[in-house]
Amino acid sequence: MIYDLIIAGSGPSGLSAAIYASRAGLKYAVIEKMFMGIGQISEADKIDNYLGLESINGFDLGMKFRSHAEKCGTEFISDEIVKIEKTDNLFNISLKNSAEKIISKTIIYALGASHRKLGINGESEFTGKGVSYCAVCDGAFYKNKTVVVVGGGDTALSEAVYLSNLAEKVYLMHRREGFRASENLQKKIAEIKNIETILNAVPIEINGDKKVSSIIFKQNEEIKKLFVDGVFVAVGMKPETDIIKNIVDTNESGYIISDETGITSLDGFFAAGDVRTKSLRQIITAVSDGANCVNSVEKYILEN
Repeated sequence: MIYDLIIAGSGPSGLSAAIYASRAGLKYAVIEKMFMGIGQISEADKIDNYLGLESINGFDLGMKFRSHAEKCGTEFISDEIVKIEKTDNLFNISLKNSAEKIISKTIIYALGASHRKLGINGESEFTGKGVSYCAVCDGAFYKNKTVVVVGGGDTALSEAVYLSNLAEKVYLMHRREGFRASENLQKKIAEIKNIETILNAVPIEINGDKKVSSIIFKQNEEIKKLFVDGVFVAVGMKPETDIIKNIVDTNESGYIISDETGITSLDGFFAAGDVRTKSLRQIITAVSDGANCVNSVEKYILEN
């Protein structure tokens, strides 16, 4: 059997693509690494910036997305993609747990990107309970509170600036003597009164009861404790693009080069969600990507 479309990934962009593929009458399937997967949205404790839903748990919203896709008749294949090849204008997809290859005219690649972790005690335990990887997503929950941003690049400093308009106090912690961020951002940080930098500091442990209450760090060989309500980790992201780097163009950070259309350097291969180059990685932009990609898929199939 030859599919019109294979969607790699069952996060918001992949499930959105599934709904639009169903409406377009395409023969399609979603390949998901985890059975009944819904992507990183499941890690969000509370979401209050998705249009029409004033407040909802991330897992619940993800399951609503999945239920919608299931009601549209979406076929789900629970397996891990290990290789993608294109031969005679068709994609051959190899799976980890199956000897049989899946063949498709097009692919929407929506495997996302994962946040780099600090790898310290308490980080995973308090994720969604005071530990966050996105200031735009969770900053509103820390109005008039004290937070710390960990990182030294553009993302970390930008998050600190964003949080300074919400939180009463923002600490910016970096393991080195100086930041790697742009000069403009560094100047802006220096001008904001409620941001305090902590340099040469390495986080060791995050503590709390039901929610984060403090972070332990080492600074100049001295162990210190900082009382905070939230820890924002901004030490980079890793796009899930290792298996496709040799077949499609990516930027220096590994993200697939693509705009809102999802069109990439490889004909018939489209990118959606956090895995592609974009300035804002949010649930609502991921959902939009899925719809746009299916529109591009339809045009491609008609022309080929």
